[in-house]
Amino acid sequence: MRLFTRDKYFYKRFFALTFTIALQNVIVFAVNLADNVMLGAYSEPSLSGVALVNQIQFFLQMLVMGVGEGIVVLASRCWGRKEIDPIRRIVNIGLKFGVLFSMILWAVVFFFPHETLGLLTNEEDVIAEGVKYLQIICFSYVFFAMTNVFLCALRSVETVKIGFVVSTSTLIINCCLNYCLIYGNFGAPELGARGAAIATLTARVIEFVIVVCYLKFGDKKIGLRMRDFGKMDRELLRQYIRVGFPVVASNAMWGIAQAIQTGILGHLGASAIAANSIATTVFQILSVVSYGAASASGVLVGKTIGEGRIHLVKEYAKTLQILYLIIGVATGALLFCSKGFILSFYQISEASKALAIQFMDVLSVTVIGTSYQVAVLTGIVRGGGDTRFVLYNDSIFIWLVVIPLSAVTAFWLKLPPLVVFCCLKCDQILKCFVAVVKVNFCKWVKSVDEGQLELTEG
Repeated sequence: MRLFTRDKYFYKRFFALTFTIALQNVIVFAVNLADNVMLGAYSEPSLSGVALVNQIQFFLQMLVMGVGEGIVVLASRCWGRKEIDPIRRIVNIGLKFGVLFSMILWAVVFFFPHETLGLLTNEEDVIAEGVKYLQIICFSYVFFAMTNVFLCALRSVETVKIGFVVSTSTLIINCCLNYCLIYGNFGAPELGARGAAIATLTARVIEFVIVVCYLKFGDKKIGLRMRDFGKMDRELLRQYIRVGFPVVASNAMWGIAQAIQTGILGHLGASAIAANSIATTVFQILSVVSYGAASASGVLVGKTIGEGRIHLVKEYAKTLQILYLIIGVATGALLFCSKGFILSFYQISEASKALAIQFMDVLSVTVIGTSYQVAVLTGIVRGGGDTRFVLYNDSIFIWLVVIPLSAVTAFWLKLPPLVVFCCLKCDQILKCFVAVVKVNFCKWVKSVDEGQLELTEG
């Protein structure tokens, strides 16, 4: 079989979806970067405190995106078959789960903010700053969940430009309000971390309003109506639970693991917290093309299966793997070359800056593995309907490799933060071997109703 498909439509849709989703994601992550940079110039405890809170936001994001990916897996197949009414019922199911998860998380962090952040660090000044931010930002959780469920629904029918518009508005509003409320400019009160939280909350509410207005007046594909959000379709609920819940569980576990990893570094001192926050945020922004490629792959694979063109899926998978590696190498080179320039914007201690450079050096290598294995497993394999495999694979690597190894090096062997950080990221390379075998030698195209479909050569 040839390495590169000759299907011009595939390239057109893949690159259009990838770069539009990437632009949306870079703006989403830029909101956190704006808070990091502006608070980093305000005070290091504020930067570190908000970095811890962002781990809770990341956990919510993982939950919501798990709900959304469940929507994409099912709805993209319906879109391939041009069946619109089931898509509306699938969105109704996803929205209810998204709101439920966000409300539970809001209750936990609103009533127990100090205890929650205390799990991530023992630095009291960092916790104090984080609590100021957390008790305000938690009110954005429900708006964030609903917005992203709707955007995933639109993505499943190949409508992605609205996500870029929404994210851009969020960034502009957030930055403007940050400038006023963090430092007290233009007559506004100087609120520090609280000001950053108010700015982000305001931006989240506005982006939700924009998406709802688009669904009401601009969307011509799904046609959501208020009556679509009544009772849940039992048959679709059964399918959603079978296909979507392994994705939600995998993402939730990944979010918990990231929080544990932050907690491990958080107990190594404020410098490790600040360095990890900077390196991770920059990495998230620069790796958006990799994650955009994964999302685009899930939509294209799901739609192709829905159209009944199973013979093309394996051909697409071969081409996608080469594209993932190219994207990963380019991202790693960009991260390595830009690290000094990026750090020049931060007013942090020399110890934190030196550690951040070391962390970014590690990420510039592991991002190649991330680009390949994440896109293969969460894009191609999940898009093919095999959602449980990613859950099992992540469970093994997180709980049997990454967390134990990192805890031993940090607390028992007491090795430097750089060594601990390398252990935390080792799975990004190790998972590549699993991904190669799974996508090239195993069957992963499945029907949501009947189990496994045969994958044939084109």
